[in-house]
Amino acid sequence: MPTAATQLTAEGPAPVTLALASKERRDIVSGQVMEAARLIRFVVAPDGAVTADLARKLPGRGLWVAADRASVQTAARKSLFARAAKGRAIAAADLADQAEALLQRRLLLGLGLARKAGDLAFGFEKVRGAILAGKAAFLIEARDGAADGRRKMLASLRHTPSPPRLIGLFGADELGLALGAENVIHTAFLGGRSAERWAVDVERLSGFRTLFPEDWGFGSWGVGGWAPESPGGEI
Repeated sequence: MPTAATQLTAEGPAPVTLALASKERRDIVSGQVMEAARLIRFVVAPDGAVTADLARKLPGRGLWVAADRASVQTAARKSLFARAAKGRAIAAADLADQAEALLQRRLLLGLGLARKAGDLAFGFEKVRGAILAGKAAFLIEARDGAADGRRKMLASLRHTPSPPRLIGLFGADELGLALGAENVIHTAFLGGRSAERWAVDVERLSGFRTLFPEDWGFGSWGVGGWAPESPGGEI
């Protein structure tokens, strides 16, 4: 049976290339044809279990579902995997939770690869500098970092015409383990091909959960980036 280990090796996730991400597939729930980057590929294991194939490398016919919680839950509940596979396909009731957990794990592994490639900046001053220089594609703040430090970092977003996207999914310990460092609070993922590939999984995960804690209360992300919501424009 395919498992997370078969998709996520010690070397990290198999990269989803931009060319692959641009291919179109049909969502088995809505029937819509859309870019593969907006979908999750599932396969049926020899024992009939439905498994998410985030790297799109596992053998077998791909069963594609829109990358959002409601679509995966609908496919599992209505036996749409079996219908599409024209055979036995057992989807666990928590399949959407499994997909979310695998996506988060994949993002952490992607950060580890990015650090080895020199595509990350760490520490308050270096990260703030990357943001002000317009070099940061993502601002990754530790979920359990101090609110004051986070507030000061987010204030710098007002001073750049192209603010990075905010990610607050992981705790400092998770980030430290993934990056082989201690006390990782502020991280910038620098723009480039690596960040573009990482963004594919960020977008897919956003269909399952918010990308930073709602109780941060700092704003929301729209098409144009981060927008402050605090009174008087203060962050």
